[in-house]
Amino acid sequence: MRKRIWGWFFFDWASQPYNTLLLTFIFAPYVKEMMGDGTAAQSAWGFGIGAAGIVIALLAPILGAMADTSGNRLRWIWLFSVMYVVGAAGLWIAAPGHFNLTLTLILFAIGLIGMEFATIFTNSMLPDLGTKEEIGRISGNGWAFGYVGGLITLILMLVFFAESAATGKTFVGLSPLFGLDPEMREGTRFVGPLTAIWYAVFMIPFFLWVRDPKPAGAPKGAVKQALNEVVHTLSRLPRTPSLFAYLISSMFYRDALNGMYVFGGIYAAGVLGWSVVDTGIFGIIAIIAGAIFAWLGGHADERFGPKPVITVCILVLTFVGISIVLVSRDSVYGIPVGADSKLPDIVFYVLGALIGAAGGIIQSASRTMMVRQANPHKMAESFGLYALAGKATSFLAPLLIGVATAITQSQQLGVSPLIALFLIGLILLRWVKPEGDPKAWQDDSSNS
Repeated sequence: MRKRIWGWFFFDWASQPYNTLLLTFIFAPYVKEMMGDGTAAQSAWGFGIGAAGIVIALLAPILGAMADTSGNRLRWIWLFSVMYVVGAAGLWIAAPGHFNLTLTLILFAIGLIGMEFATIFTNSMLPDLGTKEEIGRISGNGWAFGYVGGLITLILMLVFFAESAATGKTFVGLSPLFGLDPEMREGTRFVGPLTAIWYAVFMIPFFLWVRDPKPAGAPKGAVKQALNEVVHTLSRLPRTPSLFAYLISSMFYRDALNGMYVFGGIYAAGVLGWSVVDTGIFGIIAIIAGAIFAWLGGHADERFGPKPVITVCILVLTFVGISIVLVSRDSVYGIPVGADSKLPDIVFYVLGALIGAAGGIIQSASRTMMVRQANPHKMAESFGLYALAGKATSFLAPLLIGVATAITQSQQLGVSPLIALFLIGLILLRWVKPEGDPKAWQDDSSNS
């Protein structure tokens, strides 16, 4: 069992660079550099990620139900791993001089969809790894392990590959490895292939050590059966009010958190004028905080349960959302600062640490809360609904930011919708029972 748990940890380790390197700290600021205009880049990034979120929202619960009926989750993870690798590796084509925004966003979306769908099936394995009391710690340890993987890849990019547009050198003054051409930004563009290679290599322990206890072999009419299962589960949601409230609450606060991750790099590049290297340092601080606090949060989850842990994290992230709107190059919380002041940078580094810390904890605690809320006999389908909750409005934060940025022509005001999304999630959380609706699931199994 211990080897199986470590194998499961390796999915977080392998997949985290897509979030760390591509979604937030390296590739997103690079897109801003290619487009030249931070406001236009923030809008385009929002619309592109939002479109991928719609696809994920529509298919996630159906895929989860199919996994429950066919039983072979590993086969699905193989399929979506291929999408991850193809999408990430394809980002190499985003070269200066003939930068194709549409094709770049399509490739990015393919990899992102692959990562999200693979995550549905790996998350659904969590209840098989320990008791209800143990899974909070296991989830936190896995998330912390993933953050460390993201941190190592980020350091590799900053030290050996990601070059400054001005000097052609990396953060430590080296030329990009392997003779990569700084003028063509090949060092920074290598972030796509590196992400793909890292995933392919470190998924090997996962596939060697993780075995799906459910029998393989899809029955005839699996798709139709899966659709019927989803419809049945959705129709029962009003009879499981705690699960219903949790899905809607998490829909909003996870969407807001994803908005912070997606736009953190582009925001810092546009508002504070940070380079890819500056944003990478910001990422290192956020990831170190995330790894440490995800581990600590897992122990807090084990002791206090996931609900109070999630509540504290939402409050912290709401404060961060308000702060982001109030920090710019010429003012901090409404207090004017000089053009050469480092205070905005320092404050934003602190905010990055808070995002990493609270974000790591809340994501780990959220999936253990889902285990407590879910039907134990339909765990993959339940995590499909969890993904649906995370993606049903996943287009909302990017689109709201895209629209708000386009209307106000201000990156600062453009991210303000995140504050409202966090507060909605916090309000809805009060109707969530810490242990879910176990009696409803017992009644359901006895009637079936």
